[in-house]
Amino acid sequence: MERLDPGKLHINYLPGTTADTFVLPRCYTLTHSDITGKLFLSIGNQYRLKQISGFYTRLMRDEVLAGFSVEEEIPTLRVYCHVSGGPVFGTASWRYRIFTAELPLVLETIRYGDRIVFERNGHLDNALVFVHFRSTNKGFNRVEPWGTIGDYR
Repeated sequence: MERLDPGKLHINYLPGTTADTFVLPRCYTLTHSDITGKLFLSIGNQYRLKQISGFYTRLMRDEVLAGFSVEEEIPTLRVYCHVSGGPVFGTASWRYRIFTAELPLVLETIRYGDRIVFERNGHLDNALVFVHFRSTNKGFNRVEPWGTIGDYR
């Protein structure tokens, strides 16, 4: 791990989801504390909406949502980042730069946080990663390939 401090990662498995069984859908909700640097990763069959519904989180919109799918028999991890639109802190270009700078940490966190599933299902390391930047600014509303999740072991 290049950037992740495992001591600052808190993992929460939602009901119906276990650390050692890969079942679709498999969704990740990732938030963090700017004050403590702690990361909070929830893993479940849906996003943990309670985790992203607080006032501060709704204002900052710096959460990351991700989910596995199988597309044409290829495992794919789709990651979603809110760049602009609605009440949000910061400009689209500033937020895009922050998200792209922090995405290696985000992907490393997901890979490490769900490492038991990845160890038991080696083919998942070949899952293609696509990052969806959501923005009302057409220049930042796009999808980018980010390699495979195994690149972030």
